[in-house]
Amino acid sequence: MSSPGEYYNSLPPITKAYGTLCLLATTASQLGLVTPFHIALIPGLVIKQFQVWRLITNLFFLGGFSINFGIRLLMIARYGVQLEKGPFERRTADFLWMMIFGSLTLLVLSVIPFFWTPFLGVSLVFMLLYLWSREFPNANISLYGLVTLKAFYLPWAMLALDVIFGSPIMPDLLGIIAGHLYYFLTVLHPLATGKNYLKTPKWVNKVVARWRIGAPVAAVRQAGGVGAGGGVGGGGAYSSARAPPESSNTAFRGRSYRLTD
Repeated sequence: MSSPGEYYNSLPPITKAYGTLCLLATTASQLGLVTPFHIALIPGLVIKQFQVWRLITNLFFLGGFSINFGIRLLMIARYGVQLEKGPFERRTADFLWMMIFGSLTLLVLSVIPFFWTPFLGVSLVFMLLYLWSREFPNANISLYGLVTLKAFYLPWAMLALDVIFGSPIMPDLLGIIAGHLYYFLTVLHPLATGKNYLKTPKWVNKVVARWRIGAPVAAVRQAGGVGAGGGVGGGGAYSSARAPPESSNTAFRGRSYRLTD
């Protein structure tokens, strides 16, 4: 059994960075180093007082220390890691672009008063959960040991539980919308038309290569031909680096996952 340090070091880079920043944001809030108000997404202050940091800081706050916070952090450690190590293996730039696109989508949606929420961290986590559920739809999930369901239904089950326990529904709903938009643009639309309009920009690849984050971009691009895959991000770099059949979706059929250990 690995130590906590070994486990942390084994995490893929983007998921590790995001989970760490979420933990630091909540810890800073609990210690009184920063108040939630100063990192919340408040459009009026962003526009009128040019407090642009709010566009970023709100994405890392999952609330104070609580059971809900622990569940969200566990979702990052479980589903975010499985995405980055599975469908996005050796595709660090694509995973980073997915997170950036999701964040931008959530920020745009929050401009609409009906969708506005001060913190989008939970929404971004829910986007990861939604994409994981679409990539591994037949995985069996034990929900708190009470009921077993297919992963395809997990986002909706978690949303229903949040409603039952009195948590806001909008963050979860925003995450599902952002996740489905990414899935539509990178999987469903390319499968129907053969065109992918959401390819990872070159500047993201350059950032990953410049800072040596994850796998080298060149190694991914040389893995094969474009258009071979149909999973998350298919039609772009993902198609050229698609995992062999034994490590694709079919390998997860019949496996069981527990939301909590």
